Amino acid sequence: MSATNPQLRYRSLWLLIGYLLIVLVVYLSLVSSPIDIDTRLPYQDKLFHTFAYFSLTFWFMQIYHIRQHVLFWLIFFLCLGFFMEYLQSFDAGRQSEVGDMLANTLGVLLAFVLSRTRMRFILAKMEQLIH
Repeated sequence: MSATNPQLRYRSLWLLIGYLLIVLVVYLSLVSSPIDIDTRLPYQDKLFHTFAYFSLTFWFMQIYHIRQHVLFWLIFFLCLGFFMEYLQSFDAGRQSEVGDMLANTLGVLLAFVLSRTRMRFILAKMEQLIH
């Protein structure tokens, strides 16, 4: 992990997008009648959970490289995944599943592993291409 976060010209925009993604995931996790997409893939629900938490975590790993920041966001997204599943147990139209919690955790861990590679500089490189 780095001693500094990348110097991003559009940091405020990237953070706004990240926070909006969190709001979207929370909303989709708690709405009584979730969106039903049938891709005919086995375990598609688990794939969606993994993708959602991968996307959230990887997005913030683009912005934050300092160890304490990375650990904060990892713990935050792990807790968010568990908490959303817990809250779903209170809605008769939803159900809380351990498999979903594991899929959320897998997404966070995959994002963390990829963020330890050069892929953590995607936003920074994109900004360089823009300017």
